[in-house]
Amino acid sequence: MKKSMIYGLALALVVFGLYSFINKSKQQLPPLKKSFYELSIKSLDGKSTINMSSFKGKKILCVNTASQCGFTRQYDGLEKLSQKYKNQLVVIGFPCNQFGEQEPWEAHRIEEFCKARYGVTFLLTQKIDVKGDSTNEVYQWLTRKQNNNEKDVKIRWNFGKFLISEKGKFIEYFPSDTEPDDAKLAELIEKK
Repeated sequence: MKKSMIYGLALALVVFGLYSFINKSKQQLPPLKKSFYELSIKSLDGKSTINMSSFKGKKILCVNTASQCGFTRQYDGLEKLSQKYKNQLVVIGFPCNQFGEQEPWEAHRIEEFCKARYGVTFLLTQKIDVKGDSTNEVYQWLTRKQNNNEKDVKIRWNFGKFLISEKGKFIEYFPSDTEPDDAKLAELIEKK
């Protein structure tokens, strides 16, 4: 009888532990209670702050980037997009090492690589997390309906693209395999 009680108690503790673990992993960070324009982030070199409010009146394309990814070649297309729509669009790259550890480099090496290999002139931020408990505030806003008032987005890989309106509103998310010259993306950038 004592053995069965001990086994029952042990089983109950295991089940309770699993239940607690599963529920903890489902918990989300609290709502930001901020508009997109109230957000800011450090630049890649850490010397300046990129304030989203400084881009009012332009669309913003936020892209989680990585230098050693199969999609890294999209840096070229993102630079072309940035140049083509420079009067109406700001492209911002957010280096991230969470997918396949494909952005292991430090800031200076990321910057050197992007400029030398792809001629990148668009903004690059400090390296951040775009998912999990340490998600940067910009990505908390981009990926959570409770913050962006449009939809929840699960980023599955590098080079996911978020398009934000001239008024700081969520427009659309494009997954990694959407090329920067995608017709639907261009249509939404050009749309008044």
